[in-house]
Amino acid sequence: MILTGPAIAAARDAGHITIDPYEPDRLSPNAYDWRLGSILRVCQGDLDAAAPTTFRELTLPDDGYVLEPDNLYLGHTLERTGSETYAQLLNGDRTTGCLGIWVHVSAPLGHQGHAIRWTLEIRATRPVRVRPGMTFGKLVFLRTHGTPASYQQHGLKYRTSEGIETSRLYEENPGGHP
Repeated sequence: MILTGPAIAAARDAGHITIDPYEPDRLSPNAYDWRLGSILRVCQGDLDAAAPTTFRELTLPDDGYVLEPDNLYLGHTLERTGSETYAQLLNGDRTTGCLGIWVHVSAPLGHQGHAIRWTLEIRATRPVRVRPGMTFGKLVFLRTHGTPASYQQHGLKYRTSEGIETSRLYEENPGGHP
């Protein structure tokens, strides 16, 4: 079951949802409008599931940065979000999609018990300027069913995420190396 905007606000006020920074005007009927953070990593070279990703990191200037096609960018949400009570789904939205930006297509699930600034996978179909703090997508909160199972108690590799995370698949890939 997806929480409504008023239910998100009430759960946040009760301490069951973290959204930081929080702006009530960003609530919509069934979601919270999240924003793009200020750092991008531009992935470089060939990507290899058995090796760490090489990248260059940049801080987005206030007047923006032009994303180019054929590049993979990793960014982060401005907001840190999470809940021990609810799971989350993070997606891009129509406004970014209409600019030809594909964001966070592969990993939209935020597990119950995981409060983070999300790492974003970003691709542009055409050159497009983005700015730090611009609305970039929607976050929904979902009521879970069954015994609570906090992400923090499962020993998973991304449980301590604080910012942008490149793929760490090499940690579990035979022949991989750090």
